[in-house]
Amino acid sequence: MINAAAAQMTELLEILSTAARIEDGRYEPVVAEADTLELARAAAARVDGASAAGGGAAVTTDASALERALAAFASCAVRHGGAPSVTLQVNGRLIGIAPVNEPARRVITGEVLKDLGAAVAVRIVRALGGSVELAGDELRVRLG
Repeated sequence: MINAAAAQMTELLEILSTAARIEDGRYEPVVAEADTLELARAAAARVDGASAAGGGAAVTTDASALERALAAFASCAVRHGGAPSVTLQVNGRLIGIAPVNEPARRVITGEVLKDLGAAVAVRIVRALGGSVELAGDELRVRLG
């Protein structure tokens, strides 16, 4: 129990630290080449009920931060949307996360601040030159 709580606190501190650096203009991503499908698979492995599929592409990005962001989006869709499972569908530099049910729509985009992870995830994707938008019941994360 102590180890699990410590891991949760460490993750929360990483999220808050990243958010503060982005907001202060001090975010310096540690970039390297990564495959979008592998990032989606790693993110899905962090969330119960999440899976990843599709075809990836090579991108130069902060892989650790992007993996956390994708996991946060998937977790938000499950937690706030009531979906028993979500899929991260990868098509090159576009990663669709679905379903994003109505209760989670404004939360996953950071419009309603009920999920710190998702709100920071939006900022991470944008800081890395990408974009986040809803299209129907899918959150589309387009990487720059």
